[in-house]
Amino acid sequence: MTLADKIFSFAKKNLRLSPFFKAGFYLLIILNSRLVIGQVKPFFKSPDGYELIATDLHIHTVFSDGSVWPDIRVSEAIREGLDLISITDHLEYQPHKSDIPHPDRNRSFEIANAAATKKPLSVIRGAEITRSMPPGHINAVFVQDVNKLLFPDDPSAGIIEANKQNAFVFLNHPNWARQRPDGIAKLDPLHEELIGKGLIHGIEVANETIFSDEAITIALENNLTILGTSDIHGIADWKFKIPEGGHRPITFVLSEKNESKHVKKALFEGKTIVWFKDLMIGKEENLLKLLKANISVSRITYEKNEIIAKIILKNLSANPLNLKYTGIYTFHEDGSVFIIPPYKEKILQVKTLSRKKSLALPFEVLNAVIGAKEHLNLTLVSD
Repeated sequence: MTLADKIFSFAKKNLRLSPFFKAGFYLLIILNSRLVIGQVKPFFKSPDGYELIATDLHIHTVFSDGSVWPDIRVSEAIREGLDLISITDHLEYQPHKSDIPHPDRNRSFEIANAAATKKPLSVIRGAEITRSMPPGHINAVFVQDVNKLLFPDDPSAGIIEANKQNAFVFLNHPNWARQRPDGIAKLDPLHEELIGKGLIHGIEVANETIFSDEAITIALENNLTILGTSDIHGIADWKFKIPEGGHRPITFVLSEKNESKHVKKALFEGKTIVWFKDLMIGKEENLLKLLKANISVSRITYEKNEIIAKIILKNLSANPLNLKYTGIYTFHEDGSVFIIPPYKEKILQVKTLSRKKSLALPFEVLNAVIGAKEHLNLTLVSD
């Protein structure tokens, strides 16, 4: 029985409710229970010395080809527990301009920023430079004036101007089938030139519902920051099935403080982890920090007259942990591959052959991606 079922059952027994009340009641309970859960439990615990900032740096509104007003994007982000977003409406692609004429391309940011006043969310100014491939679509965030990025006849001028404004610039959906029919992310000579000049700083490895191993390789080989974004145009709840437990792609930034200038600095330094579906994606050093903060290991214990060690692993995060044991021992109740659900624990019974005071258990985290088809290795120590 779900939480909504239990509450409705109680209300039905104790209150006089119309039968037509049920649908609305269920919706209200689901939404509010999500809010309560979101306030109590973070997505992930922050590693020591860092603030873990949940961001979405690729979002659209009716001021380009999105379906909602900018303040709705703010409300969605707050309800979902995000810390920072950027409204990145297309500069060149304006399908609603007959209905919503706006010569000032900063307008969607201004509306969203005003809606976020005194709210637990930062909104930063951004835009999507929308070109055919190459260079394709490119986002610039932390810009000062979006209008100055609009150069309809020059594929590079907007990128150069964004850098003059000290923006963080990244490649969008490099595996998008409309521009890469084979779905393979790759760099064209123009991309290589821009990256070589330090004008491109990051790349999306996850966008909306698509993922790219090839983009991870590009990021690692070119020292680009790894990003994942929603690229949301419609309603986030509908697209990502958030009421049913889903989530948008989120880029977590390992920042010194929860302030925009510190988040920007960490982005340039490549201190990010992407949460896409059940995958955690990032550079090895960043994922190690995250996983060590989000798995707790109990002390090793033995029952009387047994030499089977008992160890409790706790998952402190909102994401399941898919673990594959790679060590020399075997388990008494499990195989070498198992999953620890979000916010749950797993009791491992390890056949150690002799009583140990300490035990090091090496694992491959199958849903922690550090390269194309490459997963994070992590050793958990029980004392």
